[in-house]
Amino acid sequence: MNTPASPVSLGPVMLGLVGLQLSDEERELLRHPLVGGVILFTRNYHDPAQLSALCAEIHALRSPRLLIGVDHEGGRVQRFREGFTRLPAVRALGELYDREPMRAKQLARVSGWLMAAELRACGVDFSFAPVLDVDVGRSQVIGDRAFHSRPEAVAELAQAYMSGMQKAGMEAVGKHFPGHGHVSADSHHELPVDPRPFADIAAYDLIAFERMCHYGLAAVMPAHVLYPQVDTRPAGFSPVWLRQILRGQLGFQGVIFSDDLDMAAAGFAGGPAERARAALAAGCDMVLACNDRAAARQILRGLDDPAQPATHLRLVRLHGRGHIDYRALHATEAWRRAVSLVSDPAAHALDDMDI
Repeated sequence: MNTPASPVSLGPVMLGLVGLQLSDEERELLRHPLVGGVILFTRNYHDPAQLSALCAEIHALRSPRLLIGVDHEGGRVQRFREGFTRLPAVRALGELYDREPMRAKQLARVSGWLMAAELRACGVDFSFAPVLDVDVGRSQVIGDRAFHSRPEAVAELAQAYMSGMQKAGMEAVGKHFPGHGHVSADSHHELPVDPRPFADIAAYDLIAFERMCHYGLAAVMPAHVLYPQVDTRPAGFSPVWLRQILRGQLGFQGVIFSDDLDMAAAGFAGGPAERARAALAAGCDMVLACNDRAAARQILRGLDDPAQPATHLRLVRLHGRGHIDYRALHATEAWRRAVSLVSDPAAHALDDMDI
């Protein structure tokens, strides 16, 4: 195992990797002072043992250790499957909420704990979850990734889900600020436009984000969506949305991640380096360059060292806490009960779960 280098601040760039192991080129890139984290995908996963070894090597490269994140919401968006519990889409929690709200919130806490505990057992620091968008039946990209169609229900279930994650040693990342549910376009392929006035967005989509900010949400990811009645720039590149509204009006004090700068909707800001500079200038703390290595290198060449101590302090809060290895976790009664409950919520009592 490599000896960590002398301590440096976590940089503002999060990179994707090519395969199951680090290449020599990737070890070099991850030691770059502008890099602060790694995002993993299905292409980086074979089994829990391989994932644990990969995370351990990434963490050993730097001090403080690089952040490791993944999109692991459940349903359609779960990067690691074999060896992990198949998590249902969180819409199932919303459907239960309509019948039994207290039970739904208890199950949300168990679900958040299970998701986070399994990732932490392999060394992953955090998941980009939960989704705080409100589903109004318009966005196929969101759909059942959203807890509910009512923002108050989203906020209640998301708070419970986050509390379970925190119990497992993981902070939460709410997305996609200020709300992706009212647009039909897929920002991976084009720039969605939401024509509503700010008052309508604030009275609906912002409710869950505002409440989660007050509940202690550690990080937010803005949407690659344009809200032209609020700003001429998409939310992830907008100081109006990020500095004035998210930090100013909502009082958010955590990390702001960009969404993937490789997505077509991010082309609004120009080339890779221009996109990164625009997102950071707007208020993002860390930008994601997930799938294009040449673009990632352009970003690293095109950024100056921001040297922002406050940003570093926000980022280190996202390091996972505690550790229980994969085998030890699977031997616990809590894990067995949680898997059983998530698989069949109606079959078991929840009251005695210490989660």
